[in-house]
Amino acid sequence: METTLLQLTAVQQTYGEHAIINGLSLHLRAGSIGCLLGPSGCGKTTVLRCIAGFESISAGEILLDGRTVGSATASIRPEQRQIGMVFQDYALFPHLNVAENIGFGLHQLSKTERKRRIEELQSIVQLTEVSKKFPHELSGGQQQRVALARALAPRPRLILLDEPFSNLDVSLRERLSLEVRDILKGQGITAILVTHDQAEAFAIADEIGVMHQGEIQQWDTAYNLYHRPANRFVANFIGQGVFLPGKVIDARQIEIELGILRSRLSQQGALSFEHHGRDNIVDVLLRPDDIVHDDASNLLATVTHRAFRGAEFLYTLRLNSGDTVLSLVPSHHNHKIGEKIGIKLAVDHVVVFDQIKAS
Repeated sequence: METTLLQLTAVQQTYGEHAIINGLSLHLRAGSIGCLLGPSGCGKTTVLRCIAGFESISAGEILLDGRTVGSATASIRPEQRQIGMVFQDYALFPHLNVAENIGFGLHQLSKTERKRRIEELQSIVQLTEVSKKFPHELSGGQQQRVALARALAPRPRLILLDEPFSNLDVSLRERLSLEVRDILKGQGITAILVTHDQAEAFAIADEIGVMHQGEIQQWDTAYNLYHRPANRFVANFIGQGVFLPGKVIDARQIEIELGILRSRLSQQGALSFEHHGRDNIVDVLLRPDDIVHDDASNLLATVTHRAFRGAEFLYTLRLNSGDTVLSLVPSHHNHKIGEKIGIKLAVDHVVVFDQIKAS
């Protein structure tokens, strides 16, 4: 049976009268990698600092492995929480080499044990060849791995990573995010990552909490966040997509300009549109993978913009009504701006929200 390692219950953190974190709750299972994902200023880094013990909370409770480490009335010091931290700027000691940086928090071990642990971690993060080098002699990716190894060295119960790849270029960020996931999983370490980058979150995390204004809007897998967003904010923030107006025909069908959408059966049963009201106009979310290029289709749309992505084009298409949709199309279909192309619907997950009324 999986156990909960980290639990936050109704956590609140305020500056003056302003709530930075507003009644936030989450559970993270032992061995899982969680992520707090959201725009700048949503409070995600403050949550991380509260978990680490760098910030106090004004309400709620933080439990680590069943033990209260933070509440409104008591707080265990950061160094006593058995939590490792990887900072955004890595915070390596410039006067210490790689091995010395990794072993910085291991003074309680004997010289032999300390040396063995440092060598073990250097091997895990693939830095054995540069163990005598100093931080300024390392690449950004190597510095990041030193910081991770240093955080892992004391065998913490939990690792916190604060925007750990933000200083790296895109290609290195993608590769290292997969490497870091493999390292954490290989060591059986529970971790929480903070980032504003969706690709990073999707690559590393088992579960992701989308944050907005100090609250978690949805804590779920990447798949569910994309295909089953809990609210309009998550739908807008995760991935790309557009909203088209649709009319509710009955509890199982919605009509949009491109055709009829029908709910599909799932483990929970069929998605029902009944609560939106028959004949009501709703907003239907369409992702780029919901619109498929089809030369044989009589349903035509006009290319108004295209973004080349190597294997694919992301086309912006104007419909007869003037509304636009997005479509991911294999890049050998090289269409010009203004060209009409055939499309068809391929919607597996029908996502519907009440229409926003103009004020």
